Amino acid sequence: MAFRPLHDRILVRRLEAEEKTSGGIIIPDTAKEKPQEGEVLAVGPGARDDSGKLVELDVKVGDRILFGKWSGTEIKLDGEDLLIMKESDVMGIIDEIAEVKKAA
Repeated sequence: MAFRPLHDRILVRRLEAEEKTSGGIIIPDTAKEKPQEGEVLAVGPGARDDSGKLVELDVKVGDRILFGKWSGTEIKLDGEDLLIMKESDVMGIIDEIAEVKKAA
């Protein structure tokens, strides 16, 4: 099933959190917090400003993002748990360049 968000909304898949702490302790499912990192699967066309002009979104399909703990609305689409949220709920985009510098 194809899904296209409206206005300034985006469709996000949560990325799974680590199952172990840095000390090697395994975290049970009941004690895990929901991840606040996700991958953008679909974006709407954008919002309209006061003059009626369409303002495109900054996030794109495939971006890895950080969002608030209670952001978005959880939905189930084709058996998969996803989130729909407004672009304003996104705190930032994770660039791969930053990850490469960190690893070096």
